[in-house]
Parts: sequence; C-alpha cells; structure tokens
Amino acid sequence: MSDKTKSFTVCLVGRPNVGKSTLFNKLTKSRNAIVDDMPGVTRDRLFGKADLRGVPSYIIDTGGIIMGPEDIINDQVREQALLAIEEADVICFLVDGRAGPTIIDRQIGDILRKSGKKTVVVVNKMDTPKLENEIGDFFSLGFNDVIPLSAEHSHGLWELESALIEGVAVPEEEPEDAMKVDKPLTVAVVGRPNVGKSSLVNKLLGESRLMVSDIPGTTRDSIDTSVKWHGKEFVFIDTAGIRRKNRVVQRLEKYSVIMSLKSIERAQLVLLVLDATQGIQGQDERVAGIINEEKRACIIVVNKWDLLEKDSNSTARFEQEMEEKLKFISWAPVVFVSAVTGQRLHRIFEEIAKVRDEFRKHLDTGPLNRKLEYWTSKQPPPIVKGHRVKFFYVSQTTKPPPTFTFVVSRTGMVGETYERYLVNRIREEYGFAGVPIRLVYLPRSGRHEVEKTTEKPRLGKKKTPAGRNSGGKKTAGRKQGGSARRKKH
Repeated sequence: MSDKTKSFTVCLVGRPNVGKSTLFNKLTKSRNAIVDDMPGVTRDRLFGKADLRGVPSYIIDTGGIIMGPEDIINDQVREQALLAIEEADVICFLVDGRAGPTIIDRQIGDILRKSGKKTVVVVNKMDTPKLENEIGDFFSLGFNDVIPLSAEHSHGLWELESALIEGVAVPEEEPEDAMKVDKPLTVAVVGRPNVGKSSLVNKLLGESRLMVSDIPGTTRDSIDTSVKWHGKEFVFIDTAGIRRKNRVVQRLEKYSVIMSLKSIERAQLVLLVLDATQGIQGQDERVAGIINEEKRACIIVVNKWDLLEKDSNSTARFEQEMEEKLKFISWAPVVFVSAVTGQRLHRIFEEIAKVRDEFRKHLDTGPLNRKLEYWTSKQPPPIVKGHRVKFFYVSQTTKPPPTFTFVVSRTGMVGETYERYLVNRIREEYGFAGVPIRLVYLPRSGRHEVEKTTEKPRLGKKKTPAGRNSGGKKTAGRKQGGSARRKKH
C-alpha cells in the first residue's frame, strides 16, 4: 500500500477522570473502554479503529496521568506523555471544563508543546452554552486549537473531528489490481516478542539487516526491507512483538502493539511466527483473530523447530494444536523452520509465491454457477421462517481478497453453518490455500421480491371492477360519472 493509505493515529492524553474513555467510545463507536467516575480506571492502553470524516484512524486511549507528591509529574508520568507524543500523529489533550486549567494540565501542556506535535485541547464536560463561553482560560495552555465538547452527549464531536484531521489528505482507495505481477508483495512478519522474527527476516535476506537480540521488545518500530527471490520482489515488514497487556513491563512495548496492528493492516500477506518450544499461546490466538478480521493472506511459520525434542508424531501433534487453537486461520499453510540453522527457510519463499498466485486467482462465472447448482442440490440451503433460501447466481469480484457475491432470495438468512459449507466447497474445488474468502449476499430484483414478502395485505376497501360494488351489483352513479367525463372530453 502507498503512504496515502496509512492510518492516522490520535492519542488521548490527560489526567484522570476528564472523559478520555467516554470520548474513545464515541470516536470508535464502541463500548470497549471502561467508563467509570473513579480515577485511574483505564490502566492500560486501549486501541480502536475509527473513521474520522473519511480518514481511517487508530485511537489510543491512555491511562490517566496521576500526580506524585506535591503535584509534581514523576518520571513514569513524563515517560507516558513522551510515548504518547512519539506514537501519535495528533495529540488530543483532554481537560475538565468545569474545573478550569489545573497545575497538572499546565505541566502536561508544557511537555506536549515542546514536542512540536499537533495538539488539540479538548475542553470536555461543556454541557451547557454558558459553560462553552468560559473556555477562554484554556488558551493559556499555549495551543491554538481549543474545542469545547460534551463527550457524554456527543456535542462538539463534528468540530473535534474536523480539527483532528485538518491538513490530512483523505486516503485513496487501493486499486483493484493491487496484486498485479509488477507490484511488490508486502509481507508483514508478526508474532509475540522473542519468537525469532528479526532472525528469520535476516536469514531470508541473507544478511544481518535488522538488530537481533534475545531481549523481548528489541524491535520497537516497523521496518520495511526489500528482497528479491527468483526474480520476484517482496517487501518484508518486521514488526514489534505483540504481547499480552498483563505481561508488558516496559511502557514502550505497550505502544509497539499499535505498530504491529498497523503492519497487518498495511500488508497483503502476513507471516505469523510461532515458537515451537513454547507451543501456541493465547496471544498467538489473538493475533490470528486480527489477521482473519483484516482479511489478510497468511502463512504460519513455526520457528525454533530444531530446538524441540521430537519423535515421529511431533509434527502431527503441533498441527492438531494449531487446528484447535488457530481455527480462525485454519486455511493458512504451515512451515516448520529454524531461523538459526536455516532449516527449510526456502519453503517460506515457495509458499509466499503460491499464496500470491492463489490471492490473484479468478474463477470463470459459468463453471462456478454449475458448481453452485450442484452444491445446493447436494446440501439444500436452510429453511427460514417456513421458506427455503434460494441461490440464483454467483460471481467472483476482481478485487482481493477473493470475494464471491451470491444473489439470493433472502439476504441475511443464509446462516453461518451454510456459509462455512460454501467456503469449504470452494476450497475443496478451487484451492485458495493461505487466502481468506469473503462471501457477499445481494437480493434479486423482480419476482423474488414477491416470494420473500411476508407482510399481510393492507386493510381497506376492496377494489372492484368499475361500475360494480363489492356485492357485484352495478352502480349507476359511477356509470353516469364515467359518461359525464366522456362527454366533457
């Protein structure tokens, strides 16, 4: 993807109980952040997606900045503010409009102002027009953009979004030929810290292009590196390790999570790196879920295979564990490698080339519809409210990932079970290994609209032929009226 499609990052900063979590929920249109009047409820960073006036964005909800003795910002508080500055494109500095500027607000403002990053002061809890007229004091914090807001009542959200994205170009849509032959394939390398991602990329490149360390969290930013294999060019993104929040010690690692998520979003294919010696952890499952949600192609790379004490059933046991715990991406091929010894590393490039071809595969409509007729006759669609869902037509769209659009009698009533059946039949017949498959359902115009209608007839006078009442008798008045109209013409 080009830089024009890069997501925009907004970080919410401020002392406790100024409404950061409430604003996070409003911007992301979710209820992921816990909202409570008790200071310090948000203990970890929370990341969410938002659409700010057409600009795809990440919103980071930080924990409230708590003061130390004598209202002096301690080292941890300063570190937190500096990390917010480092990660964000724009800082959303929340203050309490009812309390007025406080000492800690001014100290946070000093740090943010020195950074040079664009900062928008959001004066929250301005629930009445009278309070909005009293925001002048907040200009003393040293910022030009001061926006009155009531996050709880959504007053001022439009003006806030406008201020946040001012000067940001609306991203262009990725062209439909994103997987064309002459375009380098972008590959994100993701996984928990210390599973060997950087070592893996270095081996694939044939040189030590990335810093490698046994200390978890060494890679803090995403690094793009180009490499050619058999005349084909690939761009590898080595990302910071994703770790469970309750295992993160360094605050810097908490912000590195957003970089990994951005890398998955920016990539066309993801290498999910697992540690063979540790098995599949809960965070591995979470990353697999993210890959599935983002509809990215995927290859599972089981690293450190040389360190595992193996027997004849080792591979089968690990594959069974993946089938149970990584069911979100059961369609992804698996490669067992060792980044240290170079064992089977050539298989990674081979699988990447195969997955790229699968991602670009397009099926002819005629044969696909004949298969659909066979699949639906062998396993009929479900019956919903006394009516069986009918499949009329299917075609594959050209924009990746592979998307199949079905014209059906009742959209939204196909059901997850039958959808899995269709996806499995498509994979059995056509492959698409390592590639997610999307199914889209559209209604059929015309006759089927009558078939799916379950509404009762409207109550009212029954229509009768001209000149007759409901009992079938002639009505002279209507006949005369008709004659009169004919005479007039």
